[in-house]
Amino acid sequence: MRKFSLVILVLLFVSIVTCFSLAQSVEVGIVLPTKDEPRWIQDETRFNDALKTAGYSAEILFSQGSSAKEKENVEALITKGAKILIICPHDATAAAASADEAREAGLKVISYDRLIRETESVDYYVTFDSIAVGEAQGQYLVDKASGTGNPLYLYAGAATDNNSFLFFEGAWNVLQPKIADGTFVIKNSSEAVALQDKPVLTREEMGKIIGQVTTNWDFTTARNLAEANLTVAKAEDKGDVFILAPNDGTARAIADAFADDKDVTSYVITGQDAEIPSVQYIIDGKQSMTVLKDVRTLVRDAIAAAVAYLTGSTPEQTHTYPNGKIDVPAKPSAVVTVDKTNVKEALIDSGYYDASQFTGLE
Repeated sequence: MRKFSLVILVLLFVSIVTCFSLAQSVEVGIVLPTKDEPRWIQDETRFNDALKTAGYSAEILFSQGSSAKEKENVEALITKGAKILIICPHDATAAAASADEAREAGLKVISYDRLIRETESVDYYVTFDSIAVGEAQGQYLVDKASGTGNPLYLYAGAATDNNSFLFFEGAWNVLQPKIADGTFVIKNSSEAVALQDKPVLTREEMGKIIGQVTTNWDFTTARNLAEANLTVAKAEDKGDVFILAPNDGTARAIADAFADDKDVTSYVITGQDAEIPSVQYIIDGKQSMTVLKDVRTLVRDAIAAAVAYLTGSTPEQTHTYPNGKIDVPAKPSAVVTVDKTNVKEALIDSGYYDASQFTGLE
C-alpha cells in the first residue's frame, strides 16, 4: 500500500512539474534593452497589444543595459522552449554570442530595431530605414538654416549600437555639402572638422567622430557633454545654433543645456522616436522635431516575421544589411518627420497617441 501511495505521489509530482513546464513554455521570446527609456516601454506595450491577437505564446524580458543579463534572458527563453527569438541588442557585437547560442538551440533569430553584428546567426532584421532617419534629421537642419557660418553641434548615439552609425551616415549625407559650402560650421568635433570635405565616410572615420560626440544614449551623458561643449565654446560660436541630436531622450537633455546658456539666442534641435515627453517639448517649443518611427508598424513586422517562420515560410525581404559577417535580409519601414506644424495630424489624428496625454495642443 505504501509503495502504491509512493508511486501515486511520484506520478502526481511529475504531472505537476510537466503542467508547470508547459504553462511556462513560450513560442516567441522577446528581449528588449531596458525598461528605463520611454521608447522601449512603447515597444513593450505595442508587443503586448499585438501578441493578444497573434495567437502565439510569448514572453518579453528586459536586459537593463547589460549584455550579461541579455545573455541570461536568451538562455531563459531557450529553456522555456522558444522557437523564435526577437532581440534588440544592448551591444550589437556582444549580442553575437547570444544569437549563436539561440541558433545552436534551433531558434530563428530576428534582430529587432538594432542589428546584431559579427555573426552569421541572424535570420532577419526588422528595422526602420535608419539612414533615412538620419537624412530626415539632417534635412530639417538644412531647411531651417539661412546664410553662412551657422554654428553646428553634432551628437551621436552609442558606439556599440550599429544604428548610431547609420543615423550619423544619413545625417552626414545631407549635412556635409552644407558644411563644405559654409552654411554650417562644426563647433564641437575636431574629427568632424578634419573630415568635413569628405562626402562619404568609412565606418572607421565615422567611429572617430562618434567617439568625440557620443551620448551613449544616456540623458546625463548627453547633458554633461553639451555643457562641456558650451563651456569651451566662445560666445561667437553660439548665438543661433543648430544641433544634431540622435534621439528624443538625448535631445531633451541637450536642449535643456543649450536653453540654459545665456549666449545661445535660439536653437534648432533634432530627435527621433516621438516619445511623449519630447512631443510635449515640441508643443512647448523646446524641441524642434522628432522622427516618428511608428512602433506599431515595427512590432507588426516583427510578429509577421515570427509567424512566417513558425508556419514554415519566409518573411518578406526588400533590403539587406551587412553585419560584418553576412548580409541580413530585411524589410525596413518608412519614417515621418514631425514638428509643431504637423504634430496633431501625425500623432493624434493617426491614433498613435491620445490628445489627453498633452497640454497646449492646438
